Amino acid sequence: MSWDPDRYEAWFDTPEGRYALDREVLLLQDVLAGWPRRKYKILEVGCGTGLFLEPLYQMGLDVTGLDRSPEMITAARKRFGNRAELHVGCGEHMPYSDNEFDYALLWSVLEFSKEPEAMLVEAARVAEKGLLIGFLNKNSLYYYMNIRGTESSLSKAHWFTWCEMQDLVHRATGFRPTLARSVLAGPKKTWKSTGLSNLANGHILPPALGAFVAVRVDFTNMKPFTPLFAWKGEPEMG
Repeated sequence: MSWDPDRYEAWFDTPEGRYALDREVLLLQDVLAGWPRRKYKILEVGCGTGLFLEPLYQMGLDVTGLDRSPEMITAARKRFGNRAELHVGCGEHMPYSDNEFDYALLWSVLEFSKEPEAMLVEAARVAEKGLLIGFLNKNSLYYYMNIRGTESSLSKAHWFTWCEMQDLVHRATGFRPTLARSVLAGPKKTWKSTGLSNLANGHILPPALGAFVAVRVDFTNMKPFTPLFAWKGEPEMG
């Protein structure tokens, strides 16, 4: 699926888009809070125009972004200048060394990959200490009331359930999620900063409830459940 940078940014300029962005940034800050940040390096796989690289940078991380779209990377460079390393490339076959980064972020990108497990394997290979994963929740009111049965671009994405994501993370990395939270419990018409709508959507929730879920996977000081051969060599894509 191809994305137009202007159209992508325009969604976040709508009232619902601004509200959703604020909730997602709050969620990102919450799940990342347990990690050290100053002088640590994070790679965002599928960074788009850099909307989420910005809060990562503000939190003190050294940021690098990768996206398959040259147009998206051009837009991200306009936003960041020399504050970030930005590269055009494929998340399923990344041009980085093993453990080149401390962390990797995959924020609403696995849904649009033809090989989400391969992308997670690659992210685990290049990140030494852990992953942050953000995904669209199929078991949410937003999906059932705003996406299912429509012809929107989001309807063509692969929406995950929380159970499916747990299994995917374990297969790809050998680890279980350390922490998971969600935001945006209501359908899109309730994404407002006032009244009962904000009461329903303004809080961080358990992972199965919200439209958008964030997962942290810690590698440091933990033993994997399965051998991670892909960490020490090229991932097998067969």
